[in-house]
Amino acid sequence: MSRRPNTDERRRQIVHALMLVMAEHGYEKATIALIARQAGLAPGLLHYHFPTKASILLELVRMLAALSQQRFAALAAPATTPGARLRAYIGARLGKGEGADPAAVAAWVVIGAEAVRQPEVRAVYQDAVKAERDLLRGLLADCLRAQGKPLTNASRLCAGLLAFMEGAFQLASAAPNAIPAGFAAKTAIELVERYIDAE
Repeated sequence: MSRRPNTDERRRQIVHALMLVMAEHGYEKATIALIARQAGLAPGLLHYHFPTKASILLELVRMLAALSQQRFAALAAPATTPGARLRAYIGARLGKGEGADPAAVAAWVVIGAEAVRQPEVRAVYQDAVKAERDLLRGLLADCLRAQGKPLTNASRLCAGLLAFMEGAFQLASAAPNAIPAGFAAKTAIELVERYIDAE
């Protein structure tokens, strides 16, 4: 009996290779040859699993969004309060340590730029950001409710925190020496807690 090829694993391998190549070279310079070399595969095998480089990119957006959700779920599992869940969320997105991946952050920054240029990428990117927004808005609303605070500004706080995170990703990838190491998670938590206290 012959073994079936592990198509899902091969696809993950290719998508992960694109992430690594993009983190170092950007999307335009991420050629099929470079992606194949990074994956340790023949270029023709990439085309067997994905019709175009753009289709690999779309899958990378979905993969990074899923990995982000998984990291949050792992960090939030022991959380017993809304504040602990929110801190777990911020730690999952901005913290160092287990599960942190600078290449994934750099690739996400490149994806944001491609979302401006490519409508197909924009659609998948927007879906990922909307899911992120909905999760974060729910976490913030839970924290506000737990402290008896109004929800009036929860959407604004959510938008501000999302913008802070995307800016932190950009700086960490493009100008890492311009910012203090490890500042993002601690600063975001302090900003959110002060905002909630002031409501």
